[in-house]
Amino acid sequence: MGTVHTLIETHGRQASRELVEGRRGPRIVEAAASWAADEDIGIGYIHSGWCQTALPHRRPDDNTAIWKLETDSMTLLVEPGVRLGPDGQPAHVGVPFGAIARLILIYLQSEALRTGSRDIQLGRSLRDFLGRLGVSVGGKTTKLVREQADRISRCRLSFHFTRNGASVLVNQNIVDIAMFVDDPAGPAGQGDLFVENARLSESFFQQLKQHAVPLDEAAIRHIRNSSMALDVYCWLAYRLHALTDDKLISWTALATQFGAGIRLRKHFKAAFTENLQLAQAVYRDARVELTPDGLLLHPSAPPVRKLVSAAASPVGKVHGLIR
Repeated sequence: MGTVHTLIETHGRQASRELVEGRRGPRIVEAAASWAADEDIGIGYIHSGWCQTALPHRRPDDNTAIWKLETDSMTLLVEPGVRLGPDGQPAHVGVPFGAIARLILIYLQSEALRTGSRDIQLGRSLRDFLGRLGVSVGGKTTKLVREQADRISRCRLSFHFTRNGASVLVNQNIVDIAMFVDDPAGPAGQGDLFVENARLSESFFQQLKQHAVPLDEAAIRHIRNSSMALDVYCWLAYRLHALTDDKLISWTALATQFGAGIRLRKHFKAAFTENLQLAQAVYRDARVELTPDGLLLHPSAPPVRKLVSAAASPVGKVHGLIR
């Protein structure tokens, strides 16, 4: 694409805000300009399975419901975990959702690869990470971060995909062990807890080391509030650099992967287009074209090619999920 970046270089930031169509035009211009000027270099990582699937964008109505997302390449099932309530009775906590859950997942995976350890701190270290991304942790945000960390720590994943003509099932928890401490901000006597430390499951950690996708931390920083834009960015980071030829993704396939929560299919194209533009604003080398039949992907440079030359990758092998 590069269109919004070209506009900014030609007309300046302020004038470009009026030239980009759509209600998110100003936000797209701001993300592109801020990303281009961002000198805080950093690399994050995410398992390639999360680049092909996604969590809910909004809070599910039913905490007991299993989240299912089926794409052309795999099916993801997320089972909500259970915690003991103040009365000692088990209660479902619901599946993770929204942008904050995605940022915490990126933190867990990035930190595990950076340190080479399954043991991750979710107290001050997580707060520092979110601060680097521009998330001000306090008030309602603190409560949401703690809730999403709790949901992530307790849920269970099932990835279903096909390899060499055979159906493959991968069942795993993200977290094997979580250390909870009393929440001093919680109502007295109600036993509120938040996750202070977590140990990634051995199977998830091993899969992550083999199938990690590098992400530009600056890109994540400038689209941090949009769960769909984060999903689209991670998907493009996974797909584009591995292509050897052009690939058309139909609107039906796009809606299946990214349209969960959009009740009317006729509203999907506009929502996806805006979030695609937002993702491209922080991934300038992404070469894609919107067509009447879907999204045409062109082979593109990975989003972190400049960063990788400036910092050694903590993983020896970075590629997509085994096909």
